Amino acid sequence: MKRGKLRVLLGAAPGVGKTYEMLEEGRRLREDGRDVVIAVVETHGRAATAALVEGLPVVPRGTVTHRGVELTEMDLDGVLQRHPSIALVDELAHTNAPGSRHGKRWQDVAELLDAGIDVITTVNVQHIESLGGVVEQITGVPQRETVPDAVVRGADQIEVVDLAPESLRDRLSAGVVYPAERVDAALSNYFRLGNLTALRELALLWLADEVDSALKSYRAEHGIEGTWQARERVVVALTGGPEGETLVRRGARIAARAAGGELLAVHVSSQDGLRDAAPGALANQRALVESLGGTYHQVVEDDVPRALVEFARSVDATQLVIGVSRRGRLAAALTGPGIGATVIRESGDIDVHIVSHAAAGGRFALPRLTGGALSVKRRVLGFALALVGGPLLTWLLVAIRSEETITSDVLAYQLLVVLVALVGGIWPAVFAAVMSGFTLNFFFVQPFHTVTISDPRNAWALALYVVIAVLVSYIVDRAARAARAATRSAAESELLATVAGSVLRGQGAVPALVSRTREAFGMSGVRLIATSGEVIATDGEPLRDDRHLVTPIGARARLELHGPELDTSERRLLDVVVAQLGAALEQDELQEAARAAEMLAETDQVRSALLSAVSHDLRRPLAAAVAAVGGLRAAGAQLSSEDRGELLATAEESLITLSTLVTDLLDVSRIEAGVLAVSLVPLDVDEIVLAAVDELGAGPEAVELALDPDLPAVRADAVLLQRVLVNVLANALRHAPDGSRVRIATSRLGGTVQVRVVDRGPGVSPERREEMFAPFQRLGDTDNTTGLGLGLALSKGFTEGMGGTLAPEDTPGGGLTMVVSLPVADDTAADAAAADQDGATA
Repeated sequence: MKRGKLRVLLGAAPGVGKTYEMLEEGRRLREDGRDVVIAVVETHGRAATAALVEGLPVVPRGTVTHRGVELTEMDLDGVLQRHPSIALVDELAHTNAPGSRHGKRWQDVAELLDAGIDVITTVNVQHIESLGGVVEQITGVPQRETVPDAVVRGADQIEVVDLAPESLRDRLSAGVVYPAERVDAALSNYFRLGNLTALRELALLWLADEVDSALKSYRAEHGIEGTWQARERVVVALTGGPEGETLVRRGARIAARAAGGELLAVHVSSQDGLRDAAPGALANQRALVESLGGTYHQVVEDDVPRALVEFARSVDATQLVIGVSRRGRLAAALTGPGIGATVIRESGDIDVHIVSHAAAGGRFALPRLTGGALSVKRRVLGFALALVGGPLLTWLLVAIRSEETITSDVLAYQLLVVLVALVGGIWPAVFAAVMSGFTLNFFFVQPFHTVTISDPRNAWALALYVVIAVLVSYIVDRAARAARAATRSAAESELLATVAGSVLRGQGAVPALVSRTREAFGMSGVRLIATSGEVIATDGEPLRDDRHLVTPIGARARLELHGPELDTSERRLLDVVVAQLGAALEQDELQEAARAAEMLAETDQVRSALLSAVSHDLRRPLAAAVAAVGGLRAAGAQLSSEDRGELLATAEESLITLSTLVTDLLDVSRIEAGVLAVSLVPLDVDEIVLAAVDELGAGPEAVELALDPDLPAVRADAVLLQRVLVNVLANALRHAPDGSRVRIATSRLGGTVQVRVVDRGPGVSPERREEMFAPFQRLGDTDNTTGLGLGLALSKGFTEGMGGTLAPEDTPGGGLTMVVSLPVADDTAADAAAADQDGATA
């Protein structure tokens, strides 16, 4: 029988909504036609949770008698007999009553899974066995009910049900989690903000298999000595060969082991290093790097090991990944230490990973000659081959010398000359040819052990050796020069393609070009300076006055490069980069002009909104006031005292409304101009809250107060703070559904005091929350009684003017919570900080 699938809903603490989420998922699956039953659910008296149980089939609980007491538990046999497709099992870590088949509920779940039943279950992070000690240190509460890590980790799906600690405390304060008599004790102990924050972090880190990181974070929060893990930057060296994908994936795995790790891939184009780069393979490898979240870089440099190490140091790399050499043993013996050995020797404190791959240690081959003109190292190797190979060959041939072997002896020395020419070029080949001629004469031509050229044929043989050496070395040199030109052209094309790709993929064009210029030409520093002297972009070390090249970029800017001199081909490439920089600067200017035009369009939009709002909202009270005053003037003597009083009241009300609207407009202008007058004094927040409620005339049936009597004083402007609370509370009352109350709660968080205005209305979607603070924005309100749409804009401006913040949050269960945060007064700030420190240490 196929084993069932286990889905675990993991929470940081009770009350985050695990059971609610489980029941909602059960209802959704049932609507999709799945056979879902509730095996066991614990509502803990929560009305919202109990409401979700309605409509779902429930397997009645079984009864277990223990010492004369009847206890109810999940009826395991009943669920197995019912055999649903999916069973909902709450509280995985629950301990069953004595006498049950299993001691733990997770063991019941294991039997359901073995029977082929899928299970959705819930568990809190404090019940995971390996984290019990950590949770006890955080909360001071020992955990008696635990579930083995292997059970949770063995789930087919683990999902964190997350809720911000502040929102969970609000839910607790509202009586949603525990009964009212348990709320204060819970808030003061287990549900302290520091505890909830640490538990939330622990849940997320455990899910990511970072328990060790969670312990370090916990120790750091409590002043225990420890170190933060350094950010890993892994550089992968790509050759364009078939091993590239293996290296990239290995580097990505290394980077993923540390939080925030970065992956960088670099390709070095040169004549002696990473050779035979296939453009198609490099393009595929670059796409793979970027799909894994890394970045691709291109460097043109002759000394590949030095280029790799310098690039790694320039990006503060901690790891360098390279592949095992594809050279065979003979090539390695002839050409000396490879790139890997040199990189390891020069890497210093950078860890080097040499990764094996299928192309490692290739077939026997002569030293690779693709690359530029022969270097000094190649010529030295040629002389060394002649000096070492000649005596070895002579020793071998003398051992088997006979009169019949003279022809093969000559051919063997000729092969040595060809090999020396291939490795070292013309002068080592001439040297090998001359030495071979004398050696043949001395050891293989009678009389032996003398150098005698009595026969013209011997002189002719020596001349042939020299001619062969010159011809072969000439061909080698021409091939090397052609390969150098081809490699350089390919490197330049790759560089330009990389630069263009960086710009097209969304990187800033100018910084990307400056950065790639430094990398490509091996400069220590590159700086782009506007004609006005302003530094537009810079990369690398600070520039010094010596050894730098200055290239103008039209009339806009100049490019300064500090580093080695550039040859003719590099200067041609630099001209192309300069042209692209000019185009990029021009594009930036056009974008700046477009942004300026966009700002003007936004200003026109605000002006249009203002005119629209004024035409509707100012005209109504003005017209009412004019009509009332006109009526009094025209028929004042004929009107009764009640009619005159009504007209006067209408005029007064309309003029007050008009005055308020005009005042709001002036306040917005002062806020935008930065000239808002603020008088900061110590204030009692509770008094301002009560004054705002009284101003709106909101009674207990509309507003619920949860004020902290121990709050410290805040530094604020009494008039501005009252206007902020009036505006926010008026919005909440307007959007609250019928029969529900708006809740105002005050609390202290560090050096700030928070006032939360909580409603159960429709809320505001996250993408529109910035828009709600814009002036003249009413988010869909179209009636003419909601004002100009300045309330929240003024409230945010007033709050920030007092050094505080106004931020929206989701109300648990639906709705919007507006949080006004203000700094505590100076004489209490130290006490508040000390209290928070005590709370974190407890």
